[in-house]
Amino acid sequence: MEAGKKNLSYKIIWISNIIKHGLFWHGIRNTLAKMGLDFMPYFWEIGSTGIEPPQIRGDESKYQLSTFGEEEITFIKKNVIGIAHKDLMKDLKNGDTCLGIKNEDKISVYSFIKHQTFSFRGRKFIIKPSEGYVHNTYTFEAFRGKNLAPYLRYQCYKHLKPKGVNKYYSISEYFNKPTLRYKEKLKIKPQKLYLSVIIFKRWEFNFTLKSY
Repeated sequence: MEAGKKNLSYKIIWISNIIKHGLFWHGIRNTLAKMGLDFMPYFWEIGSTGIEPPQIRGDESKYQLSTFGEEEITFIKKNVIGIAHKDLMKDLKNGDTCLGIKNEDKISVYSFIKHQTFSFRGRKFIIKPSEGYVHNTYTFEAFRGKNLAPYLRYQCYKHLKPKGVNKYYSISEYFNKPTLRYKEKLKIKPQKLYLSVIIFKRWEFNFTLKSY
């Protein structure tokens, strides 16, 4: 009986947090996707380099920016729950840049930048030599709330500018409100609103809902 009460209490807190952080519809979408009805509206966005540099909350001197290689990717794959399906090592070997920040040799946050054309849910996106696609950004739990993701995003811009990369695209799910709020602070602007529909992993459709 006591265990049942704890489970119920945990579920109530979990649902409350989802609603509080604006992830209710995001959760509904994920639930339907598991049932085979995968509807994903998402933004294709472009970032701005003309922004005020984000600051880390806390002692910035403890954090060091570096380019991650196979050692760091191996650690990430072993320690981040839910990314087993993502072939980060393949991305690295295919030419993606992985930039990250460490705090006293502990990985705090990382992000990948793709430099070549790619496909996302059946739609092809052209990436020119002067462009990059920022993806798979992740902040380790112990370092959340310190503004590291926005800080790293800006550092990605600075790091790649000397290499001739001056446009940075990304994708955000329409229902992932926390991500949209953080990108709004960075003046990341939507270019297109797309809808991807995958039915029972057999039928795939793509629609353009809006251009900005």
